[in-house]
Amino acid sequence: MSATLWEDLVTTALLGTDRRTPPPSASAPDREAPVALLDAAAAETVRRRAGLRPARPAPRPEPAPEDPRPPLPAAAARRLALLLADRPGVSGGGRRGTAPDLMELLPQWLTLANAHHYASPPEALPALLDAARGRTDLRPAALTFAGPRALWLARLNQEWRFALRATPGGGTALPHLEDTEKVRQLWQEGLFAERVSLLGALRAQAPATARELLASTWSTERAEDRLMFLDSLRKNLTAEDEPFLEQALADRSRNVRATAAELLSALPGSALAARMAVRAGACVAVDRTGTDRAGDGPSLTVEAPHECDASMERDGVIAKAPAGRGERSWWFGQLVEAAPLATWRERLGGRTPEEIVALPVTDDWQAELHAAWCRAAVRQRDAAWSRALLGAPSAPEAGGPGAVSLAERAKLLDTLGAEERADWVAGFIAAHGLSEAFQLLGVCAVPWSAPLGRAVVDALNIARDAGSYPWSFSGVMGLAERCLDPSEANRLDGLLAIPEEAENASPGAGGYWAEAFQRLVTTLRLRAALAAELSP
Repeated sequence: MSATLWEDLVTTALLGTDRRTPPPSASAPDREAPVALLDAAAAETVRRRAGLRPARPAPRPEPAPEDPRPPLPAAAARRLALLLADRPGVSGGGRRGTAPDLMELLPQWLTLANAHHYASPPEALPALLDAARGRTDLRPAALTFAGPRALWLARLNQEWRFALRATPGGGTALPHLEDTEKVRQLWQEGLFAERVSLLGALRAQAPATARELLASTWSTERAEDRLMFLDSLRKNLTAEDEPFLEQALADRSRNVRATAAELLSALPGSALAARMAVRAGACVAVDRTGTDRAGDGPSLTVEAPHECDASMERDGVIAKAPAGRGERSWWFGQLVEAAPLATWRERLGGRTPEEIVALPVTDDWQAELHAAWCRAAVRQRDAAWSRALLGAPSAPEAGGPGAVSLAERAKLLDTLGAEERADWVAGFIAAHGLSEAFQLLGVCAVPWSAPLGRAVVDALNIARDAGSYPWSFSGVMGLAERCLDPSEANRLDGLLAIPEEAENASPGAGGYWAEAFQRLVTTLRLRAALAAELSP
């Protein structure tokens, strides 16, 4: 039977024998056309296979590497199987009920398992890799837990190749960093991912060696590679990196120049920081003539630059302003952002950050100046300036004048210690409720501190008693399920009853609130059980 006839059989099967007459070889007077067609296809399939020559056997894969970590406790292994078998609901957004969302507990379970340095059960690896394939946020913890066998499997299954891309060096073992000859050979001959991994490992242990290695091939690297390599210098950045970064300011790539300037501005003692301090200082001055709004105290005056000269561009100032942004304010914001914050104390009469932020700014420059100080505090990780710009959490509009958005506040909070950060957010929630707290809660350490947890639960209870829509707080409730300390579960038992609905309450809201609190308590107790099962 020819290849053309085989195609006729396939076409007839697709269209149906009612719409297309089967080929003559598939027609028989004593059989129905569909049966004859299938018989002919079966016979042809056997004939085609019989005509194939046997192929050479593929080489056996190398055995999977051993994982030296201790195995999971039996109860934890059973729990992992349940977590991986769970799938998000398919109800299309209806009530979640009281059952915990197991897939949302998987990241926390992986973090706990990695803290104990457990090895994944081999039989769980396929499901674990499938889960990580669908959720990029899960990949770092999942691949750490999966260990070397995950990379072995990823080389055998195209759908799991992401594991090789997500692992520095694609899972390739790096040479001992003391072996200078092999290190230099890998740097000169390795794949890009291997070189990035090598540079990162060196930067963590021997920053000067990593910088010298990068300098040895800098002039021959592609612009996009230079940018990635330069970004690795953020780790263990010191004044010793300044000469190399100063040379990078003359790079032919604008992105490389901008990154070099950003790194130099994070070094308050660098020459670039000093140049930026002079430029920014020339734009801001104290006016002691008593011309502020009240007419009885000093204020700040701003004179933004009138041009962006070549030296400013060399130091990383981007000349072209975004659409809808004035050029002078654009240049001014970049200068202030890059200037060391410590210089403002001397420039502005020895005032503290709180006193400087409290000064009024003339001619509507306050928002621009304070926003630039916010960016500088985040870049320089300056907690004192962050506190001043955040202000008291109970202040009107929940922040200092520089905290122009929730995103800015979240970045400023990230420069503070975990306890101080949690206390500020707890004060924010106590004063302003939960309507704007979601983004701020995202920067708080897990599990939440006791004051922060109490503030969240109290705010949820107030919202329930006020008859608010429970769906408006679903995001915060979801965070509470993952972040509230499991020891708080017993304190929440009093919130499980369905409350009496007020006249202005949303219809059925009480039932939804009761379900949400029941799910919260159930999830907290489940999290406590997960931790107990993982204990050695």
